[in-house]
Amino acid sequence: MILRFVARRALAAVPAIAAVLTIVFVVVHLAPGDPVIAIGGEHGDAAHHAFVRHTFGLDRPIAEQFVVWIAQVARGDLGVSFVHGRPVAQLVLERLPATLLLTVTALLLSTALGIALGSVAARRPRRPVDFAVRTGALLGAATPSFWLAQLGLVAIALGTGLVPVQGMTDPRRELDGLAWALDVLHHLVLPAAVLAAGELALTTRLVRVGLLETLAEDYVRTARAKGLDERRVRRHALRNALLPVVTVIGGRAGMFLTGAVLVEVVFAWPGLGRLLVSAVESRDHPVLLGILVLVSLTVVAANLVTDLVCGWLDPRIRAG
Repeated sequence: MILRFVARRALAAVPAIAAVLTIVFVVVHLAPGDPVIAIGGEHGDAAHHAFVRHTFGLDRPIAEQFVVWIAQVARGDLGVSFVHGRPVAQLVLERLPATLLLTVTALLLSTALGIALGSVAARRPRRPVDFAVRTGALLGAATPSFWLAQLGLVAIALGTGLVPVQGMTDPRRELDGLAWALDVLHHLVLPAAVLAAGELALTTRLVRVGLLETLAEDYVRTARAKGLDERRVRRHALRNALLPVVTVIGGRAGMFLTGAVLVEVVFAWPGLGRLLVSAVESRDHPVLLGILVLVSLTVVAANLVTDLVCGWLDPRIRAG
């Protein structure tokens, strides 16, 4: 049963992946700016520009370029960077661990705190605690991550000196082992908190609303009437209330990567965000395509995992 469920979801993802690859390629090539000018310089002669265009295959028809690129991606080859002269896969893999560390930490932080705060607010609805949680969630959802990052940089990093201003490690010290890990964690605190703030607000509100609706269901009142322990009742209700939360978190998992771009730029975090910004500035199409493909596939994979988790939370979904 589970294997068939996974197979159905995986097959359903194939058309989505094909559509994503097509859209990403078309959007990047329709974007303004000529990569040849960025590579060869505005004052380069026509012969040099023609040589650059031929070297990178940019003189071929767009349809032919697309077919060649799709064949490369199918082999796991993302091409060679125009600017760096290195395989895009290597560039992405070098920056990916830093971005994953930031985004996964922010996702876990926002999910755990969101479930906890939403549960506390639902336990005492329309009380001061509930009002404070809802107000905080509203402010968090309304605050752009880029502005919050700058505010945290000025008020916390520069104002108090409790956390580092930028970077992933302290370049003035040579550390290894546990000391290096603690240094990375020290640098991670503020960027992860900023990135998690918006998602924390959304998760908190979803958990609160879902739990209040679930606790009003007939089966919950029946369980209480039978004398079931209140803690067990709330635990069972929370599991059912988490279905929409899991769906939203899975659907926004890829957004963490795009949101991390702004946070990485502000805090000089050495991840994919800074590589993406430099690729946009230099019109480095292979790097742009490689990162966008990674983000798109992450969204598709996150949706697949979301379906599996929802199927685990509610077996009726697997039977559908």
